[in-house]
Amino acid sequence: MAKKAKAVETVEVAPQEVAVKTAPKPTKPTWEIKDRVYYLRGNKNPLTLTIPGKHTRKHSLLYFDNKTGEQRELRYATNQSSPFVDEQKGEVTMGHIRFYDGTLTVKKEKQNLQKLLSLYHPLKGKLYDEFSAKAEAVDQLEILDLQIDALNAARNIDIDQAEAILRVEVGSKVNSMSSKELKRDLLLFARSNPELFISLANDDNVQLRNVAIRAAEAGIINLSSDQRTFTWGSNGRKLMNVPFDENPYSAFAAFLKTDEGVEIYKSIDKKL
Repeated sequence: MAKKAKAVETVEVAPQEVAVKTAPKPTKPTWEIKDRVYYLRGNKNPLTLTIPGKHTRKHSLLYFDNKTGEQRELRYATNQSSPFVDEQKGEVTMGHIRFYDGTLTVKKEKQNLQKLLSLYHPLKGKLYDEFSAKAEAVDQLEILDLQIDALNAARNIDIDQAEAILRVEVGSKVNSMSSKELKRDLLLFARSNPELFISLANDDNVQLRNVAIRAAEAGIINLSSDQRTFTWGSNGRKLMNVPFDENPYSAFAAFLKTDEGVEIYKSIDKKL
């Protein structure tokens, strides 16, 4: 006899919700309760400097609120918790915002003044900044990287270019310096002012200007007493007129890059 097929039992399962992971929303940085230090920009350190602490016709102290689309008046009142006038209540005691020797330290207890200076004052980023150890570290790292780049470039520069760059800094003193002195001072210059050094090292006119000065010192070319005309030292034939209000050697360096100047440069280079 044929066997009976077993009945298949069907079990119904309720639909399951599929959990979809969403990226967490970025959180706004929280205001940290701490002592804060502010400093004047541009390495300024006057004995005292007072900045506006309230709105007047002479000194605007307003903050544009993006949420309301309105200007809000600011005021530093020592007995109020908010720097906004519309949030202050009752009588107010006005305070001075004064920098001493270029800096201002505000203790954590003065939250109203800190928020005024850190978040709302229109002079922040223009007249003064808030000290940040992290930002200071980033700036120092950038300077160190720049110094390394400048020092590496200075090590590979030949003597003629080293002389041209240093002539910008020390003038005719380079004429009496030995090659070792030139290399030493070039490395010191690269370390102390890496940005300017890199700029000069990449400037073709610096090298050409040095050629012009050396040629004049050697008598190969002459510059007139009024510093308006260059001539050949051998026969007095005019080479170029210096444009008005330009440095004569910078103008001659630019001239050496022209079609006519290239041939003159070749002639000078052979005689140097």
